[in-house]
Amino acid sequence: MTLKVVMMGTGEFALPAFLALCDSDHDIVGLYTQPDKTGRGHHSNQPHPMKEAAIEHGVPVFQPDNINTPESLAELRGLNADVFIVAAYGQILKKELLEMPSLGAFNIHGSLLPKYRGASPIQYALLHGETETGITIFKIEPKLDAGPIIRKDAIAIGPDETAGELHDRLAQLGSEVIVATVDDIEAGQFEPLTQAESDTLYAPRLKKEDGIIDWTKSAQQIHDHIRAFNPWPKTFSWFQHADRKPQRILIHKTTVLSEETTEPHGVILNVSEEGVQVATGEGVLNIVELQPEGKRRMLAKDLMNGYALQPGDRFGTPQ
Repeated sequence: MTLKVVMMGTGEFALPAFLALCDSDHDIVGLYTQPDKTGRGHHSNQPHPMKEAAIEHGVPVFQPDNINTPESLAELRGLNADVFIVAAYGQILKKELLEMPSLGAFNIHGSLLPKYRGASPIQYALLHGETETGITIFKIEPKLDAGPIIRKDAIAIGPDETAGELHDRLAQLGSEVIVATVDDIEAGQFEPLTQAESDTLYAPRLKKEDGIIDWTKSAQQIHDHIRAFNPWPKTFSWFQHADRKPQRILIHKTTVLSEETTEPHGVILNVSEEGVQVATGEGVLNIVELQPEGKRRMLAKDLMNGYALQPGDRFGTPQ
């Protein structure tokens, strides 16, 4: 027996799992994905990877602005799906919708729940210095990411791994486990595990202003912040030279140095072939790659040519 599956997802996180389901023995009866981006700031012919993959595999595509309208619900009900699989869809699913499939609606989530419920689980795992994360598949209930868990798969996080790199690995992991999970759902071979509310951590949606670097934090905390916000929304600070207006600079890549310093946080200690060494609230951070506002991304050591970086200058929020 094969199940009739509706996939709901948008973007690169959902795509590998969708392709794995398309190549499985199950019947993918529809893809629900966000509408094409059009209008100001977008082009009507902008690629939509999920939609393109569905067309290639002969899967009907549905792109409602709001999946919970009576018209969309009637359309969805007509597909008569056994199960819904959801991954980074981008719309809230109401109770009436969740009750449609005979076997339930299940979400592929990029953390080890109940840690990091919400929109930004990958970034918050890095921001908090986690050394392990993974994929959780859970049955969707009205409360945010709180439904019973049916599967968890863990992976180690590299010490310098960025959110973009971890995102891609987790998306691949999701694709490797989703078909077996749907098989288990079909066979009823899983034991739902209730999430412990006492262990819950939340990962709200990121904002650009969250990217401001706080140099009073430790070098390790700042390093984790920078890799968590790479590639979006990016971290930034202002370079302050005694004779110049503060310059906003994006900071892309750093390493944590073992030495300590008594210099005030944000002060440049040294500029070398390895980068720009900066004092923090605890320890020294080495900036490897950065990007002055309006300029290209560059190695930090190359910035000294145009900006005359020197020990004693500093990074920080303008006073």
